[in-house]
Amino acid sequence: MAVALSPRTELVGRELEVAALRERLRDPAVRLVTVTGRAGVGKSRLVGEVVREIGAEFERVEVLDAAAVGQEQRWVEAARGAGGGGRVLLVLDGCDHEARGAAAGAVVALAGEARVVVLATAVEPLGVYGEQLLSLAPLPVPGDGAGEGQGEGELHEVASVALFVRRARDADPSFALTLENAGAVAEICLLLGGLPLALELAALRMRLLPPHLLSARLRGGRTTVLAGGPANAPERHRSLASLAEWSCRGLEPAARALLRRLSVYEPGFGLAAAGLADEEGLEPLMDRGLLAVVGEEHGELRLAVPEPVRSYARAELAEAGGEAAALDAHAERYRRLVAAALPGLAGTGQDRLLRDSAAEGANVLAALRRLRDRGDGEAAAALVLGCHLPWLAQGRLREGLEWCDAVAEGGGQPLPEALRARLADLSGVFALALGDPQEAVRRHRRALALGKSVGDRRQNALASTRLGTALLRSGDAPGARAVLVTAFSALATMGVTGGTAEAAASLAAALRAEGDRRKAVEMLERAEETFRRVRDGRGLAGALRTAAAMALEGDEPDRAEASLREALRLYGSVDERTELPGVLEEFALLLLRTSPAQRPRAVRLLAAADSLRGETGAEVPQEWRSEAERARTELSSRLDWTDFATAWAEGVRMTAPMAMAEALSAPAPSRRPAAGSAAEAQSLTPRQVQVALLVSEGLTNRHIAARLDISEWTVVNHVRQVMRRLGCTSRVQVAGAVGRWA
Repeated sequence: MAVALSPRTELVGRELEVAALRERLRDPAVRLVTVTGRAGVGKSRLVGEVVREIGAEFERVEVLDAAAVGQEQRWVEAARGAGGGGRVLLVLDGCDHEARGAAAGAVVALAGEARVVVLATAVEPLGVYGEQLLSLAPLPVPGDGAGEGQGEGELHEVASVALFVRRARDADPSFALTLENAGAVAEICLLLGGLPLALELAALRMRLLPPHLLSARLRGGRTTVLAGGPANAPERHRSLASLAEWSCRGLEPAARALLRRLSVYEPGFGLAAAGLADEEGLEPLMDRGLLAVVGEEHGELRLAVPEPVRSYARAELAEAGGEAAALDAHAERYRRLVAAALPGLAGTGQDRLLRDSAAEGANVLAALRRLRDRGDGEAAAALVLGCHLPWLAQGRLREGLEWCDAVAEGGGQPLPEALRARLADLSGVFALALGDPQEAVRRHRRALALGKSVGDRRQNALASTRLGTALLRSGDAPGARAVLVTAFSALATMGVTGGTAEAAASLAAALRAEGDRRKAVEMLERAEETFRRVRDGRGLAGALRTAAAMALEGDEPDRAEASLREALRLYGSVDERTELPGVLEEFALLLLRTSPAQRPRAVRLLAAADSLRGETGAEVPQEWRSEAERARTELSSRLDWTDFATAWAEGVRMTAPMAMAEALSAPAPSRRPAAGSAAEAQSLTPRQVQVALLVSEGLTNRHIAARLDISEWTVVNHVRQVMRRLGCTSRVQVAGAVGRWA
């Protein structure tokens, strides 16, 4: 049966796929192309667009509905039909379920027809020899936190957002993406996983609901409520519930049972975390797009059951009476996972464990909610305590503080005082990280008061260490030293290695604040040695920052720079978010002191630090805020205003890894010119010397072009010549070479 392809609407975000399919169909050696992808991803629409573009290049185009099973012979006859010997394009749309075998049979029957090209759409490959595949994925979605501090113009560049906005305007011409609704629109695109059909059905709701109400309705596995597709569309395209049901049709019982079990997992789970020994049993689900790969961590795939299939499978699980048991099993699995990771979090394997914890963060929170909801307070408390380092590293400070309080004060059976004491202590750690040392002091003192009745000397010594750190941050250096001396001695006597190093590092900072440099250096060296020995990279990075501050006080900028660079690399290895803004600011201030030519880079680092700190919700200590503001004032006065504003905007847009790379790519200042450095400079033309100097300042080609009033392409050529003549392979090396000219 001949059919019309999808009605013509503007394709969004499919430029590369259109170009790839167009070129394959033009290749005379290609006989079969199958466009694969999940139901609702837009396969038919993509094929329709390409056929409209290049259909005239074929002698004849036959578009047939592959769902009309039993018509295989007619398909073959239609393709062979009479003609002048030119190429024929046979489009088989919807080769799924029962139609898959029929479509494959028709392709085999046409194998001898050299002039026939078959273009098929299917959820999974037809499995025919010579088949070429073009996989169509959902549209890209905004990154996590999109809409918060991100302009609507930037969101418009994300394909899923662009599609949603265009279809929303079709439904309501007054709709517009604004700063007020950008966050909700981004969340809708995230919740729907960038699936075009889902986005279009959601956009129809803009006639009735504002974005923030729609996003609220879609949360918690309710995406299958979306419906209202065109009356002339296939039944599966009229609602997400129908789409999900159609997608799961024909699954083997074992595959359906696995899909239901995995539907309780939040996106991003790993095979091991889900109790899956290997990927073998997943193939039926992955081939149909019912299970998607969303990332990779340390060679392990990160998976997700995409919407709306997840909501549909979860509803099936509930109807079968298995949801409670599946949720309990999920919570127990993650409780054990977090407990098993604890021994390695403060030592060997810390970087891998912290990254794994971040990847599984959504599932850990889901497990925590389940434990709380079923009244298992002790298990919930143990899980919160196990999230101490992961949540600090991830910058989940407010969330961590709230969970500490919620679990400690939760209804039901009262928690043992030992657990309440540890929760109070951890809440103080989060309060300090949020920039409230007075509140941290109050919470740590409460932890000590609760701990006295328990008699846990180790926990009390650790709580005292954290109390001393909070006292120091609140300005009470003598009080901090007194508490830390006692805590350090107790922990050392008990042989608590990590706690002793933590106390030594904090005591070194307190001694430094009191002016006792000799003892401070002694304590800091002890802390560094222990952190290195046990391979606690995060603890070592904190000690190195104190070492850098002391080196600057002793007029040793080279040593300070080496310490800060190592701290940055260590924070990068664990994907640190809480402490990263501080070390970026410290590095930027060091650059201003040692490398005035790096002012644009310093601006970018200060801006990135300000933006990244905002993501954690932390406040800056007043004395540090004043120093950073003085640096910003100096930079804005020394740089052209346009250059300053451009560099600041670039820094604000930086992600954490980008900001770390920006800092580490800064050339190290050199005190003594290297032999031959004068000859290096003389090998360049005067214009090339100008370009090299501006490259060393961290300016982009566009900014250099504006500064020198030349074209950007001319700058590109100059940079290439500079790199060739200086024997450099990167802009960083050019900056290093320029540093040797001083």
